[in-house]
Amino acid sequence: MTPRPSPQPSRPPQPRTILLTGAAGGVGTLMRELLPPYGYRLRLFDQRPVEGEPDAVTAELADTEALRAAVRGVEAVIHLAGISLESTFEKILRANIEGTYRLYEAVREAGVRRVVFASSNHAVGFTPRPPDGSAAIPVDTARRPDTFYGLSKGFGEDLAALYWDRYGIETVSLRIGSCFPAPTTVRMLSIWLSPADCARLLHAALTAEHVGHTVAYASSANTRLWWDLSTARALGYEPRDDSEPYAAELVAAQGELAPDDPEHAHLGGAFCTNPPIWPH
Repeated sequence: MTPRPSPQPSRPPQPRTILLTGAAGGVGTLMRELLPPYGYRLRLFDQRPVEGEPDAVTAELADTEALRAAVRGVEAVIHLAGISLESTFEKILRANIEGTYRLYEAVREAGVRRVVFASSNHAVGFTPRPPDGSAAIPVDTARRPDTFYGLSKGFGEDLAALYWDRYGIETVSLRIGSCFPAPTTVRMLSIWLSPADCARLLHAALTAEHVGHTVAYASSANTRLWWDLSTARALGYEPRDDSEPYAAELVAAQGELAPDDPEHAHLGGAFCTNPPIWPH
């Protein structure tokens, strides 16, 4: 009897190569550690050098050739790059509006089929904050940007819709709340996205089927949540974290959100009254 050949060990699946723009920023830095365990090989892109990553592409989004080289051969793009606070319209125009357009053009030319775009709750920042216990803000609420920054995120969502309808490039636009290791304000208790949940949501956005152009709110499963996470959950996102364990200490130090305080009247918080300015 001829002996059967020993079965060959199965090869682990090859990591998917994903371009991560804004890799030196706050969220990008967190995701450089948390995304690879999901099976991704990250190609890093930022206008600033990425510490400890000599192979990262250091260039601005305005550098068309560097951008084309960065997207070549990747399976998808996570687009975090840009100005993340308020600034002059001219700076927002160059970094967030023109920069996002240039990214989508590079994606189109390279034949990349999926983008995850970091939008923001500030695209709807002048939406009235829901009273405690009221219905969550739906994802199809009318956009009401609170700043030039928020305006640029609405543009990014519309650009993503255009590139889906015209070119078949799928995008998940994630209206991110505040992604930090821990919430630092009482307002943040309602919009906090833990880094671990951020990685879970990005993975879901990269792997969900037939997303077309999908807009979803991005936060953890917070007890004090202000908005509807059903669209994110439909992608396969299962948040595991909740900001409530931080609530007692923050409320003791800062007090509850006063309903008659203009800074707390709208979803965008201080961005509606005295927005923090991009320092660069």
